Parts: sequence; structure tokens; C-alpha cells
Amino acid sequence: MKFLIHLKRCAFYSTLLLAGLMVSANAYAAQIVKKIEISGVQRIEESTVASYMDLKVGDPVDNKSTDRALKSLFSTGLFADVKVQQVNGLVSVYVVENPVINVISFEGNDAIENEELLAEVQLRQRQVFTRSKVQSDVSRLYQIYRRQGRFSVSIQPQIIRLDQNRVNLVFEIHEGGVTKIKSVRFVGNKNYSDGKLRSIISTKESAWYKFMSSGDRYDADRLSYDKDLLRDYYQSQGYADFKILSAVAELSNDKDSFFITFTVEEGQRYKIEGTEILSSLEHFDETVLNQAITFDVDDWYDADEVTKTVQAMTDQLGDLQYAFVDVRPDIRKNREDQAIIVVFAISETPRVFVERINVNGNIRTLDKVLRRELEVVEGDPFNRAKIAKSEQNIKNINFFENVNLRVSQGSAPDKTVIDIDVQEKSTGELSIGAGFSSSDGPLADISIRERNLLGKGQNLALSMVLAGEKSQVDFSFTEPYFLGRDISAGIDLFHVQRDLQDESSYDQTRTGGGLRVGYPLSENWRQTIRYKISRNEITDVGSDASRFIRDQEGKRTTLALSQRLFYDTRDSSILTTSGMTYWLDTELAGLGGDAKYVSAKTGASYYYPLAERWSVNMLAEVGGIQAYGDSDVEINERYFLGGSTLRGFARAGVGPRDGATDDSLGGNYFYRGSVETSFPIGLGKELGIKGHAFTDFGSLWDIDETGSGIFEETSLRATAGLGLSWKSPFGPIRVDFAVPYLQEDFDEEEHFRFDFGTRF
Repeated sequence: MKFLIHLKRCAFYSTLLLAGLMVSANAYAAQIVKKIEISGVQRIEESTVASYMDLKVGDPVDNKSTDRALKSLFSTGLFADVKVQQVNGLVSVYVVENPVINVISFEGNDAIENEELLAEVQLRQRQVFTRSKVQSDVSRLYQIYRRQGRFSVSIQPQIIRLDQNRVNLVFEIHEGGVTKIKSVRFVGNKNYSDGKLRSIISTKESAWYKFMSSGDRYDADRLSYDKDLLRDYYQSQGYADFKILSAVAELSNDKDSFFITFTVEEGQRYKIEGTEILSSLEHFDETVLNQAITFDVDDWYDADEVTKTVQAMTDQLGDLQYAFVDVRPDIRKNREDQAIIVVFAISETPRVFVERINVNGNIRTLDKVLRRELEVVEGDPFNRAKIAKSEQNIKNINFFENVNLRVSQGSAPDKTVIDIDVQEKSTGELSIGAGFSSSDGPLADISIRERNLLGKGQNLALSMVLAGEKSQVDFSFTEPYFLGRDISAGIDLFHVQRDLQDESSYDQTRTGGGLRVGYPLSENWRQTIRYKISRNEITDVGSDASRFIRDQEGKRTTLALSQRLFYDTRDSSILTTSGMTYWLDTELAGLGGDAKYVSAKTGASYYYPLAERWSVNMLAEVGGIQAYGDSDVEINERYFLGGSTLRGFARAGVGPRDGATDDSLGGNYFYRGSVETSFPIGLGKELGIKGHAFTDFGSLWDIDETGSGIFEETSLRATAGLGLSWKSPFGPIRVDFAVPYLQEDFDEEEHFRFDFGTRF
């Protein structure tokens, strides 16, 4: 009985306790914001703080809502500390404002200017200071210095507190030295030495003579590029199984140098055993594509040649009206015989057309400048090979930092959209240089050029040269797509003054201009037509000059129509190692003016690689000029030979000469040739220093005047010599020493030639 009474009492008290807790909980849950008090603000208005809280008078308030208000205030980045409390509907907010930056400065930086560093940091004067932004800026500064190869740099941000809650932010920098690459090693290479592979990649070991190069500084992007270079080289030499297992850059403990190690697996070397063309096209003779194959049986396998063949086959199929085809190469390896059969599988693809082409990122360059480089337009059949060619065409105009073509689904399954994403780069050029030339003496030049005028792809150039024996001003404007076609049209203006007293006892001034039109005949052939008007004046003829020159003193106007046919297969127009050029120049003067003549000049230059960094160049040229009517070929229209055109002889040192005054008279007909071998001299490839061994030969003869006092021989002249060239940061430098071994007594010799800083 007592036990039951006890249970009843317990149940009663439990009910009372539970009811009390529920009343208390309901009372707390029922709290609303009656008032908000904000303290600690200095610059920021209280109403602004309240607007960030997401909590206002009349809102329910609990622990969750005060936590949200706390987080909202911190997320603004305006406060260093925040406290939010709530008692009986009174919300108290206490804040400590972050200071404002008064000055941002850098100390200890010599390699990088303040302006460049300031452009990289995100913080600015009068902005709110936060430690997270400071740490982010420190990381960005480290990246800048590491891109320059300074991995031992130390950067410490210092805060100097001022009144009115302001701070000065100082980045104390200890730049350290440039972290050079101590060694580049290769593991797993059996067929090529470390030295050979080092010559392939762009990363170089540090050496004393590489002070002008940046290739001996570590760059992660360059390392990735080197992996591609190695892979391309091995696969071009027949190593179809080649792999790069790892590329590791280790930084020394003192952060003074890097050690680069490439681990490779060369695999076997394969030769081409044969080719097959498998086509699923109906009524198609695959043998017509054999001419598109760019390699032969028994050649070493070359992945680049396979890619070129795929492109050539795709283009040929397009010409045969097969627009919807796909050419895929399949490599069948016979590892036992180390042989490869390359199979080209040709299949029809679904009929897909280009619905739309979008151009993005070209702020300055007009859309049409990009669109005219495309191999496809809206409505054309979709062709991946032509898309790739279009991307390369846009890159080749050299107006953009990055070019990317993306293909996406169109409004229907048989339609595609092509997006062209570009990032523009500066196309303006200002060049100022100085140097010395054996022909023209000390010289200074300045040139201003804009390759993408007003975003239209037009080329505008102005250049001036001031030299001891030559002054020249040139202006040119070129429209590369005249009338919306692949026709270049341009105008040229020039003014040239030359001191020819040493050679022929007179000064010459030429002023004029011309119009030109150029157009492609094929991928390698180009034709250019010019119409030129020039005013030539011969002045300051000495009293002791040749009578043949005194007779020509005065002014002469020339109106001439000329053409140039040019063929070019060179691998590079600057550092040529293979390929050839051929030219045919003709000119007709007499469509007005004083001069009446016909001239023609033709020649070829052939480059052939002998070995790594060894090449030979063979050049031959012949030309002639003939007057007609009652006119003669004047001295300003004749050819001259010597100097750069026949090393070992002085400028105008070969050809007809007045025996009494020793003045060079020029000639109407000439031929010349040269054979030159270029070779390394043991220094690093990136330094750009090469040796040259050459022989030049040629002859110049015939002038309209005759007389016993004229020395003239049609005999062959020839020289042999050695040279040294350096592609320096200041401009190309070349020194040649040549000695004639076939010459005439009246020829003038010049054994040394030195050219520096000029642009030929």
C-alpha cells in the first residue's frame, strides 16, 4: 500500500517537472528581438552593421539566429572580432573593425620593380586590411619570384599601426639569388646519350657562358614542354613504344640549385614495313590516295609524318567531294621484326554541318580578321581536319596569346557549333637599335610598327636608319585581304641618301614610292606585282671623278613595273636549316620618266641539314639589265658586286672600273654563288653561336660606255673564308674573314667584315 502511494507521488512530481520544463522552453522559444545595441564601430555606420546581420527588431531570436548573425558579420571581412549576445530580447553586438590600409610598400626588391609587384597584389590603399588577403598576396609574390627562378626568396609582411585605425603594410623581401639548374640527367636512355637528349629539350644546365639565357632556370611549364619535345623526338626516330615514366625536379637543401631527372623507357625502334588503306566508301578506289602518303617503306617510323598523311588524305578526299569522312591511322606492330604496318581506315561519318561559328575574347580585333582564316564557314560539312587547320591559321597571324577552337552540339543532331576563344596580345612594336656595319659604318635605327591596325589586321610600319654612309626613311602600309580576298595590297614610300665617295666619287639620293599587290599561287608559290616611281639624283661628283660618272650627274626619274615570283619551303625564315627558296624578278622601266630598260634576276637558295646543328646552304643567282630605245643604263640602275654579295672583296670591289680614277662603274650582267656550311663550336645551343665555312664566287661585267680607260674582265672571282655568328640579345652579330683566290689586279679586296645590330 505504501509502495503504491510512493509511486503515485513520484508520478505527480514528474508531471509537474515536465510541465515546468515545457513552459520554460516555450517561454524561451517565444523570445523576439526587442532592441539591437551595436558598439565598437568607428568608421562604419551602426545601420550598416545591422544590415549585415540578417536580424532585425521583431524577429524571433535563438542561438541559431545569433550564430548566423555572427557568421554574416565575419564574412564581410570588415571586422577583426565580433561578439553577439541576447538577453530577454536585447541583442548586444560588439565589433572590432579591421584597419584601413594607408600605404603599401616593398623593401629589399631589386630584381622586380615596385610597380610590377603592386600590380600583382590584390590589396590596395584605402582598402580594409585582412590577414587572409595578406597571405594570399604573399603567395602571389612568391609565384612571381619563382617564375623568375628565385626559389630562395623570403617574403615577410610587416604591419605598422597608425592612428585612426590605419596601418601601413610593408612586404619585406629577401630576393636571394637565381636558382639555377645544376644538372639534367636521364635514366633509361640506351640509344641516345644524355648530351644528345639535353640538346633536344629547352631546359639547360647552368654554365658561365649562359648569362644571357633563361633556359637554365627551373620552370614547371617548361618541364612539361620538355616531355613533349622528348616524346616527339623519339617518335620521329622510330621509337613508337617510347614512354616518359617520370620527370622530377629536386631542389637542393640550400635552395641554390635544381636537379632535373627524366626517367624514360625507349622501347624498340621500328621501321615502316608497309601501308594499307582500308575504305568503307562505296565505289571508291583507295589507290588514288597513295600519293598522299608522305613516307616510304623502310623509313623509320615517324608519328609526325603519319599525321601529315592523315591531313593530306583528308584534303584529297574533300577535293573528291567526300566531305563526310574520317581518316584514322592504326599502327600494327611486329615486335619480333621491329616493323610497323600503318593502316589508314577511311569511313563515312554522319552528315553533320556547321550551324554557327562564334568568336569570343577578341576585344580589339574584328571578327572578320579571324573568320577569313577559317577553312570552314556556316553551312559547310563539318570536318575535323579543317577545324584543326583553321585553328593553326589563326595562331599563325600572331595576334593572339591563346587560341582554342571548341566544338559543341547544335540545335539538331546533324548540326554543330564552333566556338573560337582567343586572348589578344600586343601587336605594336617599337624598336631602337645601334650598331656597326662594314658597308655603312656606325648606325642607329628606330622603327615603329603596328601589325593589327585598328583591329583590322592591317600592317603599318615606319623605320629610320642613320648611318655614317647611309640615311634611310621607309614607310609602308599593307592590307592583307584586299577586297575581301587573299590578296595583299600595299603602298611604300622611301627616301635614301648614300655616300658613295669611296667607291665611285659621288653621293646618291633616291626618293619615291610604289604600289604593290601580292597573291598566292599555291601553298608555296607567291606572286607580287609592283609599280614604282622614283627620283634619283647624283650629286657632289668630284672634279677628279671618272668622266663616265661626271656625265651622269643630275636627276633622273624612273617609272617601272616589276614582278616577283617567289617559292618558299624553308622550315624557318630566321634560323633556316632545311628547305629552299627560288625567286624570279623582272622589271620594265619606260612607262614615262627618263629611264628605259628591261631587267631580270633569278636565283635559288637551298638548305640541307647534314647532322645535328650542322647544315649547308648553297646559293646561286644571275641577272641582267638592258636599255632600249635611245636610252643607256645609268650607274644608279646597274648591278654592283662585293661586300655582303661577294665576301673577300670590298663593296663594289668587283667589276668594270675606271683605270684612271679607280671609280667603280657597276655592270649590266652578273652571276654569283655561295656554298656555306654552318656548324656548332662547342657552346650551348641556346646561346646562338655558330661557326661558318664558306666559299663565294661570281663575276660582273659590261657597261654601255666604252673606252680604253675602262678595266673590265668577265673572269671568275672566288674567295674562301671562315665566319662566326651570334644571335645576341642586342641583335645579330657576325664576323667574317675571307681571302680571294681568284681575282683581277684592279679588284679591291676586303678581308674582314663585321656586322652588328643591323636588320638585313
